Amino acid sequence: MTPTTSLVTQLLDWLQSLPPAGVTAAAGLLVFCETALGLGYVAPGESGLLVLGTTADDLPTFLVMWLVTTVGAVAGDTVGYAIGRRYGPRLRRTRVVARYGAHGWDRATDLLRRYGAFAVFIAIFLPVVRTLVPAAAGAAPLPLRRFLPAVVPAAATWCALHIGIGAAAGEAARRVEKAVGVGSWVLLGAAVAAAVTVTVVRRRRQTAGPT
Repeated sequence: MTPTTSLVTQLLDWLQSLPPAGVTAAAGLLVFCETALGLGYVAPGESGLLVLGTTADDLPTFLVMWLVTTVGAVAGDTVGYAIGRRYGPRLRRTRVVARYGAHGWDRATDLLRRYGAFAVFIAIFLPVVRTLVPAAAGAAPLPLRRFLPAVVPAAATWCALHIGIGAAAGEAARRVEKAVGVGSWVLLGAAVAAAVTVTVVRRRRQTAGPT
């Protein structure tokens, strides 16, 4: 295997060589920032979790990362909920919400109006909205006793899904690179570029709002 064709493996090996506790803590922090109101705008929580998920190549590592990131997601959502309870509906006019666009807040409140506590579960799978729904739930106000039972399974499902995808992608990249050499590097590079492009375009459209 040439140096060029081993770039993917070298990257994965480098991630594997990092201290497991540090990787897990970083994953938890990224997820907390992704879900906490105001921090998700700049923190690459979703993509970061996919990358760090490549290190979860055995069940114990997966379970520990899943637990830590789930706690991080629940903590981030709870922070957003507390901010919503503190500032109420006027939060819509703040700079923090303006970063995402008032339409995002309106979409979050519409989800809550239609689906109640179940909107909290739905929202975590929707970029931008997942950051705003907890605050909107607190501003509604949705009782905490209804908020937490919805956010915990939502966070656990979302984290397991992204860690699992990252772990599967890492294993697949190793297998593909071993099988086809340089073609795997090109394929992985194209896939990453496409994923980044889609994410950037989607976030810009959601931030810009309807024209």
